[in-house]
Amino acid sequence: MKSLLLSRRDLDFLLYEWLKVDELTGRKRFADHSRETFDGVLDLSEQLAERYFAPHNKKSDANEPTFDGQTVTMVPEVKEAWDAFVAADLIGMSMEESVGGAQLPAVVAQAAFAWIAAANVSTSGYLMLTIANANLLTKFGTPEQIETYVKPMLAGRFSGTMALSETQAGSSLADVATRAEPQDDGTYRLFGSKMWISGAEHEITDNIVNLVLAKLPGGPPGTKGISLFIVPKYLVNADGSIGERNDVAIAGLNHKMGQRGVTNTVLNFGDTQFNPGGENGAVGYLVGEPHRGIVYMFQMMNEARLAVGMGAVALGYTGYLKSVQYARERPQGRPLDVKDPTTPQVPIVEHPDVRRMLLAQKAYVEGGLALGLYCARLVDVQHSAESDAEADAAGLLIDILTPIGKSWPSQWCLEANNLAIQVHGGYGYTREYDVEQHYRDNRLNPIHEGTNGIQSLDLLGRKVTQRGGASLAALGQVISETVRAANELGGDGAELAAALDASWQRLVAVTTGMFGSGDIPAVMANSHVYLEAFGHIVVAWLWLEQFVAAAGKDGDFYDGKRQAARYFFRFELPKTAPQLDLLESLDRTTLEMRDGWF
Repeated sequence: MKSLLLSRRDLDFLLYEWLKVDELTGRKRFADHSRETFDGVLDLSEQLAERYFAPHNKKSDANEPTFDGQTVTMVPEVKEAWDAFVAADLIGMSMEESVGGAQLPAVVAQAAFAWIAAANVSTSGYLMLTIANANLLTKFGTPEQIETYVKPMLAGRFSGTMALSETQAGSSLADVATRAEPQDDGTYRLFGSKMWISGAEHEITDNIVNLVLAKLPGGPPGTKGISLFIVPKYLVNADGSIGERNDVAIAGLNHKMGQRGVTNTVLNFGDTQFNPGGENGAVGYLVGEPHRGIVYMFQMMNEARLAVGMGAVALGYTGYLKSVQYARERPQGRPLDVKDPTTPQVPIVEHPDVRRMLLAQKAYVEGGLALGLYCARLVDVQHSAESDAEADAAGLLIDILTPIGKSWPSQWCLEANNLAIQVHGGYGYTREYDVEQHYRDNRLNPIHEGTNGIQSLDLLGRKVTQRGGASLAALGQVISETVRAANELGGDGAELAAALDASWQRLVAVTTGMFGSGDIPAVMANSHVYLEAFGHIVVAWLWLEQFVAAAGKDGDFYDGKRQAARYFFRFELPKTAPQLDLLESLDRTTLEMRDGWF
């Protein structure tokens, strides 16, 4: 029976027929691997997802963690799933061999982890945060910090978090108020509070490694004065054993609409009953240099942003597969040209409007999966580059695609979940079916790791203009290569290529005009419209890439790919035209709105 979590056939197409991931083994970094290695990890991840993660998805949603003032309690299956993932040695699957990782390509690791997220996005959150935490410390931590914290995380004994937001600051990290006071022994004592910190309290692991943004006395204002600290739940003794409790604890749990199975905490430093050595303040250890915390944290934030995008894809994808199955099995009504009420009812998949909703979902989730995997492959090219120029080219594309990789799936794969509910009709709105939970779980993704509004400011305010528009030009170059390849196919390929080329050229012209106006407030007031148009054009490009990869191949799978590409170009890409019109006009409607008018 085919999985209702993800489509392995689609993954194989995207990884091997399109991205040619097996060719990465020709690079020194991945030389110890093969397609057999990759397939084995994908097989194992699917098995773990089906056996350990999916079965408690609804249970952990209905029985969210509780806190009695001392201990967080959650359903035991969460730890069982953690332990199974750890036993499979997958936490470090894409990490450096030098620290005990398997050094698999990130694109394979993303595909493998998508199974876990599709099965249970809440439980997968503990793993995702731990992996990102370990990656940051591997890159910026000292050898001692790697030995003390990274290796236990890879072994599954410790877990990790990222502690950025504060109640008074939210996403405005320049206003972080948590402070770190230097001590004579080289450590720091932290005081403050963090909000919305996922995974910061539980009993799954022996220790929790919090990465905390805080300010040192006398540092420069704003984000340039922020430093990064390791603040563990328990101090670690010189021999690696667990020491005394650190002065960090939760004030309570936040109760969310979705993703209820992962703890979301209010975290206090230096305001608890725990006082290491009889002194107040949570013991922290500086990562890297003072005042460079934002630079370091962006390593984890950008990784988490792409992971959020892939999590959104996974939720959209499993909802899509479940709605396809439902539409095939649910008899209701008759074809419009059949008037005899005594004839048998037909499965609702036969109705054109249901097919429209299924086709839209397919276009969103398969387009989103292509986007996430393409970004991950860029990371692999950058990490295994054979020249500085190759690494730089990949980095330019990663920079401009990261806000799209986070925001587009979190908007449109959420819409896929919305359509999955609609396909189910009244049943879709009940807890007895999975799709209502998938929608609730996915609704978080446009918010966390930088709201989509923040991604729009990043894209338009920084990424498209950086280095004189180098990232925009780099993306234009790869799009033009796809256009040429599609033109060579003729027929539909040439038609789609022309539409994409026209949309891209218009976007570039509008971008130039917007900044040429000098009216930066009006430009940035329309950043979200820009993000949506940009994202849809990018995903249209990735659908054209898939159309080219499927060229000349027969069968239902390839026919479905081609039809989904046609759908995206005929139903979705045209939506960008009025958006580009609005952007070109530098509309000031929202900018000129006043508080008192609401």
